[in-house]
Amino acid sequence: MTEELLSLPVPPVPAGTRGVAWLRATVVRFSNGPEHARRRALTTRLLEHVDATTLDELALQLGLPGSLDDIAVIAPCYQPHEPVSAEADAAVERLAGAHDEEAAARIGLLVQAWAATRALAEHLLTGNPAPPVPVTRRAAGDGVVEVGLGDHPFGHGPHACPGRAIGTRIAKNTAFRAMHHQDEPLVLANAWDHASAAALHAAGFRAIGTTSLGVAAAHGLPDGLGLAGEQAVVLARLLADLPCPVTVDLESGFGAAPAEVAELVAGLGVAGVNLEDGRPHGLATPAEQAVLISAVKQRAPGVFVNARVDTHWHGVALPETAERARAYVAAGADGIFVPGLTEPREIEALAAIAPLNVLAQQRTPAELGALGVKRISTGSLLFRAALHHTVATALAVRDGGGVPQACSYAEVQELVSPGTRSCAGSAAGTGSAGSSPAPGR
Repeated sequence: MTEELLSLPVPPVPAGTRGVAWLRATVVRFSNGPEHARRRALTTRLLEHVDATTLDELALQLGLPGSLDDIAVIAPCYQPHEPVSAEADAAVERLAGAHDEEAAARIGLLVQAWAATRALAEHLLTGNPAPPVPVTRRAAGDGVVEVGLGDHPFGHGPHACPGRAIGTRIAKNTAFRAMHHQDEPLVLANAWDHASAAALHAAGFRAIGTTSLGVAAAHGLPDGLGLAGEQAVVLARLLADLPCPVTVDLESGFGAAPAEVAELVAGLGVAGVNLEDGRPHGLATPAEQAVLISAVKQRAPGVFVNARVDTHWHGVALPETAERARAYVAAGADGIFVPGLTEPREIEALAAIAPLNVLAQQRTPAELGALGVKRISTGSLLFRAALHHTVATALAVRDGGGVPQACSYAEVQELVSPGTRSCAGSAAGTGSAGSSPAPGR
């Protein structure tokens, strides 16, 4: 029934020559028929070369730099059923230029992005599965009906904004950044393939990372030598479609030049990346690593750069670790990651510099949060645990022992099917070893 309602025309809006009335009458969002097709084609053309990672960047790429204050005033008055303020009319006039369809398309894209990305980011941050836009309106007979969108993904329907992919990316970036500025630390589970990432998301993890060891080892390669770059990139692009923020371990950039790494990051569609100063031969100089971080942040400002400082794994003392951390933050890093860091005094000192990421350890998330930690990563732990339990299960089958719980065949199929999120119960340990309808597959 919802699909039938969504295929109905949108309610007509009165003609207008100035302000919000002109905007409503000229954007694709409130158009029907040939007018809708023409305006949608125009809007799609404007988005062809847009790869923004923030709303500010989107405004710049759409030719309306510095316009977000005006957009924020227009947005509450945009829908035809909302009252219009004089301030909103004035804001439209400041941005309207020639008052043509292209000007309206630019403003309309930003208004819809401003409203939807803020709502979606809040939902991602709080784990709310509801759509950021819960209802839409359609003309039916002589009246208007409200159509609930609770069972549909963001941007569903023939009148969906053509910029929904960009909007979703910006919302994920916004939410992921905010996750590093909450009272409780973000617990980031690290996956090594799509199935593990989807299962972790279904189990309730708000964001997913990748593990370079897991990705490399799964492809028969050692970690830390920059050999699994192609595999890491393929996985990153696959995981970018998950309905949650994803951050990817890019090691030190896999040997590419800073400008090449920056272009790669801009095109991945992920919300964050790890960039480490460890190299196969030792540590990069702080200046060298700062150049890499700066290049990435200039090209993709909305992507969260987690600067990994590998000094503890090389036996370097705290003062140099702190010096490197400050240099990387000055270059644009959004957070710092110091694997091997466990001493409370050192944790507190580094947490004062920037949002601090540590590996999972004996201290609880609450205890680490009290020390100032903002992110706790599982690193390669889950991959290593999966290997351990794989072998243990095989041995149990061979030796006649008890077979552990596992996801069923059907649950895994649902887990990787488009638009479904299942296996959450099994991921939490409630699955049954004998529940698979196709045990031989």
